[in-house]
Amino acid sequence: MATITYLTTIQFDFGVVNTAGAECHRLGIRRPLVVTDPGIRASGLLERLQSSLEGDIAHAVYDGTPPNPTEAAVLNALSAYRAHKADGIVAIGGGSSLDLGKAVALLATHPAPLAQYAAIEGGAARITAAVAPLIAIPTTAGTGSEVGRGSVIVLEDGRKLGFLSPHLLPKVALCDPELTLGLPPMLTAATGMDAMAHCIETFLSPLVNPPAEAIALDGLAKASAHIEQATRDGQNREARWNMMMAAMEGAMAFQKGLGAVHALSHPLGALPALKLHHGTLNAVLLPAVLRFNASSIGDKMQRLATAMGLPAGADVAQAITGINRRLGLPAGLQAMGVPKQALQGIAEAAPKDHCHGTNPRKASVADYLAILEQSY
Repeated sequence: MATITYLTTIQFDFGVVNTAGAECHRLGIRRPLVVTDPGIRASGLLERLQSSLEGDIAHAVYDGTPPNPTEAAVLNALSAYRAHKADGIVAIGGGSSLDLGKAVALLATHPAPLAQYAAIEGGAARITAAVAPLIAIPTTAGTGSEVGRGSVIVLEDGRKLGFLSPHLLPKVALCDPELTLGLPPMLTAATGMDAMAHCIETFLSPLVNPPAEAIALDGLAKASAHIEQATRDGQNREARWNMMMAAMEGAMAFQKGLGAVHALSHPLGALPALKLHHGTLNAVLLPAVLRFNASSIGDKMQRLATAMGLPAGADVAQAITGINRRLGLPAGLQAMGVPKQALQGIAEAAPKDHCHGTNPRKASVADYLAILEQSY
């Protein structure tokens, strides 16, 4: 039996950020906490959101979201939520801000500690419908967290864990491609490759969900056709629209599960002091994981090639390497500053990640180490 669940209310168009106030009213949110990061405040995007919250919506702002959201930041934002006597959250930013907003929405209505709700700890069953209402507004086209049921947080013990539940889905996603027009080229490339990795990994997941697979292939086709244009010309509205749609579709699809790329990128992202970008890690790891999985996915590799507009028999892993190179992304983990001595520990952590179980080919610690070394 296959259980298939979709999803949330999505407003998608240029300018929909201006409906945030109306959506707060519709959801009964009168005192939201806005969760974001310093870059969004500095860019002026926070001010754009605030202009739609004027009037009888009394909002406070927490802008301390780090690049890889931490349990400490969750607790700081939770304190701000309670001090404001908030009744909901509006999260604006990249995946980090949206994930942080979800974790705050969880702890606003559920007892601590946060770790007990992690998927790997069997925590999904502990997350109830009491989660505080959340409006998610992405400013990158990558994670798709605005339509995802998960949040990934680095805990105080150093583990980077996923929190998964349909109750963590934002009540509304406001997907406004206009908010991505000023995204720098390297961040456009890295977040775009994150979206491509989501589409590819969820398509290869062995779980049964044909609707998710169809969405994933459509997202992959859009991203493949537009990621280089969006990176070269950030003001290209067609490319930005398609990349935001691809990111959203990737997250809609990964309800089906991800795989070894994410099982490795999560512990890599938790390495102290490095602050490695999640999408860049996924881009660097994807070719070696595709080669590892090739013997276990039947005709799916050719279907990936078709979606990407590649000729019959094309090497998809090599094509991804070529895209990475043309986008100017790092050639490997070494170029990202990952020390060689860290690889063994990452390989040992990967089988404990919640994405490990939905990789199409069972991977051992030795397999993960080999993938890391190939990606180095």
